[in-house]
Amino acid sequence: ATTEIYTLSLHDALPISYQLKEAYCTFVSRFRYDFFVPSPKIKTEVKLLMSEAIIAKKAEQVAIVAEKMKAAASIVVVDSRGLTVDQDTVLRRNLRESGVEFKVIKNSILSRAAEEAGLEDLKELFVGPSAVAFSNEDVIAPAKVISEFAKDAEALEIKGGVVDGAFTSVEEINALASLPNKEGMLSMLLSVLQAPVRNVAYAVKAVAEKDEEVA
Repeated sequence: ATTEIYTLSLHDALPISYQLKEAYCTFVSRFRYDFFVPSPKIKTEVKLLMSEAIIAKKAEQVAIVAEKMKAAASIVVVDSRGLTVDQDTVLRRNLRESGVEFKVIKNSILSRAAEEAGLEDLKELFVGPSAVAFSNEDVIAPAKVISEFAKDAEALEIKGGVVDGAFTSVEEINALASLPNKEGMLSMLLSVLQAPVRNVAYAVKAVAEKDEEVA
């Protein structure tokens, strides 16, 4: 009797286990389909959320670049796509050592940032690959470093820029680069200020020597 009950129980359980397995597989397949293949409505909502996130990200980038443009004492825009990796590394290092920030930025971002910063004239420079050098203190530094570097790197093309809020041509940037840097200008200014003092000292010394001769 015990054997018969065991046999019947096992025999009855087999079909049930198959039914459960089939039901489970059906559930999983439907869940996977619903999860990985969303409805058209869900697809539209996801695309909308992604678009909004992208727009918000671009707006944030525009605001950051616009602030950099407003704060900059001078800006130089270049096309550096022809530079080798080594040349690009050296140029970035030279600019960084001179306190200049150098970034490659999309033209769409630069154009919108220029509008926000009130520098609409810059927009004409944003054609083709663009890299921008920002200097918040030394007006001459970007022009000087880039112009000097371009002498040995013909692939580096200067497009133009901004100095003290005014649009600046390539020729004006090259002319600016020929001026002494910040330290050089301070040295020249000190020399000019010290010149009258030296002249007075020489005059006093000459008068003293003359008085000694008369005596």
